[in-house]
Amino acid sequence: MIGTMITPAPPDPDSASFAYDEMAFFGENCTEYSLPVPDDYLVRRMNLGLRDGGHVSALRWGEGSPRLVFVHGGAQNAHTWDTVVLALGQPAALCVDLPGHGHSSRRDDGRYDPRSNADSLAEVIQSEAPRAAVIVGMSLGGLSVNALAAHHADLVRRAVIIDVTPGVNRDKAKDVTDFIAGPQTFANFSEIFDRTVQFNPTRSVESLRRGILHNAHRLSDGTWEWNYDRRQLGGADPERFGDLWADVSASTCPYLLVRGADSPVVDDDDEVELLRRRPDARVVRVEGAGHSVQGDRPLKLAEILRAELG
Repeated sequence: MIGTMITPAPPDPDSASFAYDEMAFFGENCTEYSLPVPDDYLVRRMNLGLRDGGHVSALRWGEGSPRLVFVHGGAQNAHTWDTVVLALGQPAALCVDLPGHGHSSRRDDGRYDPRSNADSLAEVIQSEAPRAAVIVGMSLGGLSVNALAAHHADLVRRAVIIDVTPGVNRDKAKDVTDFIAGPQTFANFSEIFDRTVQFNPTRSVESLRRGILHNAHRLSDGTWEWNYDRRQLGGADPERFGDLWADVSASTCPYLLVRGADSPVVDDDDEVELLRRRPDARVVRVEGAGHSVQGDRPLKLAEILRAELG
């Protein structure tokens, strides 16, 4: 475990003295959301080899077998859940970097569709969190958890899906896909920061700055580049993923959809279709949240998850 005390604000990321430390920002998360600041943070980075020769990386929080597993959206990484986990009191949790994202390896075939992701997730959960009480997935991660629940049902006791259904299409996800399809490299940190702020008007600048530092890196010539594999993601069309509604129909675990009230990604017709296929599903709308509920309203999401664990 790594004990990380609050550190002074890091220098300008374009400064020659700047050195990224992924464990150095938790104090900022706590301060921004008025959370108690722990004396230390029970978190470590781990890597797990996959049968296909690649590896999946994850942040393992707390002690003991994880009760929660978190799966991020496309072009994100495991740190998108930091504030939520801190608000929950650092429970035993596993925050996974999907293949091609964060510290996980890229797939040779460039396939990052939900069913391919689900097979990789199944290996990780079987090994590291076989008794997890709740699996949480957002956006691409939510579609991947749907596939996991359908094809690896023994690993999913309860699913919380954040702001996505198989009804997503290019029009509904336009803001998301436009952002992902943008430049891969930027002349300096200010450029990558300004573009991120432009596409995320509901987020604080502090959280966006942290998010970029967790999701991009500075090259030797001083330019900045996104970490994630852009093959498939930048031009991904959710409608080409296949009949993912069938995965929803095939799942049997308790199912909660968390909608961002200000997000266009899930509409009322999607909710109707979900309840037609899963009449026992529940839906919660989070006011003041867009597509990234964990980024816009992390404390509210922690409250929802606390109830699911209870």
